[in-house]
Amino acid sequence: MSGSDAPKNTRASLPRVVAASLIGTTIEWYDYFLYGTAAALVFGKLFFPTSDPLTGTLLSFLTYAIGFAARPLGALVFGHFGDRVGRKRLLVVSLLLMGGSTTLIGLLPTYDSVGAAAPVLLTVLRLVQGFALGGEWGGAVLLVSEHGDQRRRGFWASWPQGGAPAGNLLAAGVLSLLTTVQSDATFLSWGWRVPFLLSAVLVAVGMWIRLAVDESPLFKEALRKAEARQRAEQPPLVAVLRHHWREVLVAMGARMAENISYYVMTTFVLAYAVTHAHFAKQTALNAVLIASAVQFALIPVFGALSDRVGRRPVYLVGAVGVGVWAFVFFGLVDARSFGSLLLAVTVGLVFHSAMYAPQAAFFSELFATRMRYSGASIGAQFASVAAGAPAPLIATALLKDYGSATPIAVYVAIAAAITVLAVLCGRETRGSDLTEAGAEAPEATDEQAVTGRAATV
Repeated sequence: MSGSDAPKNTRASLPRVVAASLIGTTIEWYDYFLYGTAAALVFGKLFFPTSDPLTGTLLSFLTYAIGFAARPLGALVFGHFGDRVGRKRLLVVSLLLMGGSTTLIGLLPTYDSVGAAAPVLLTVLRLVQGFALGGEWGGAVLLVSEHGDQRRRGFWASWPQGGAPAGNLLAAGVLSLLTTVQSDATFLSWGWRVPFLLSAVLVAVGMWIRLAVDESPLFKEALRKAEARQRAEQPPLVAVLRHHWREVLVAMGARMAENISYYVMTTFVLAYAVTHAHFAKQTALNAVLIASAVQFALIPVFGALSDRVGRRPVYLVGAVGVGVWAFVFFGLVDARSFGSLLLAVTVGLVFHSAMYAPQAAFFSELFATRMRYSGASIGAQFASVAAGAPAPLIATALLKDYGSATPIAVYVAIAAAITVLAVLCGRETRGSDLTEAGAEAPEATDEQAVTGRAATV
């Protein structure tokens, strides 16, 4: 199968691949965001009850941030094997790991039952979540990108990105429903466990759907060519760092504003709205719920727009917008009306969508086929350690030290400036042909083949 034939041969299966990727990423993000939402609302009381409320929230967000530390490791492991054995197999493994760890969180004893062992167990399971998510994102967006055609790649590849707001929508929706029908005492006693245990059902559905899709045709073609050459190849990680290190830096920089703004405006805002602006939990959750629904609808729109005007222009609008909006955001939350809170979160997520939607196609088009899983995952997940991981933690610490949200807005604006610079340094990738000869993985040198430093396919 030639590269030019791939779009024609897979066009009929593309909607099924998109649906499978979207549902799978929604479930994984549901699991991941469920932890963040629970960290903002209940984990401080359940696992760190000896601290004052704000310090308890800070410690809760610390366990939340630790999960990000495992994401680069997940990117390395899943990227390596995803570039060697295929995207589909690794996506199945990531879904099982994420669902299993989330279900176990729902079964954990709290501090009142086992003392200090409770937060330790919580942290271990959060690390497993991070490891799984580190490998999920790259595989999901590549499976769609490599099935589709270059003309509408931005639109189709943006659908797996919709899994983030859809997962957040699902997590916030379940928690919102439970806080509505249960008293605070009941929710703290056992109600909070229900959404985590629900993950077991969702994973079963996700596995059934994900196992039904085909492997990426571009990957199968690249694998066939590699086997025909009968030459050793450099390990994907080595090839990425040797031949695509500039693209990795561009991807990492592009993630800064996108990642930081999202966790400030969807996770930290829950704690800020409840403890600082004195909103009810239900009100804060409803605002995030509605804003996430709007974002889910907008992501394919911005993805399609990036097919028309380019990845960089759309991305830059989002980065500049979120940097400016950060200063308006907290003022609206402090106005203490539901309308102002909803406006703050919704507009923030609109600007975030302008970055997040073209990101899948943008990052996919930066790297060659036989190192694309590694390159896209490394660029995305290594940045998350410096961006999304500490974002709620830094925001909470700044609020505690200064008693004002202005330093938090400055923090987001600095991240936006870094992203603008990174995107301007990157090349425009719209219209890139993923099947070009340049997409072949570099061969290993004879010395590497002899010493075994380069693994064969």
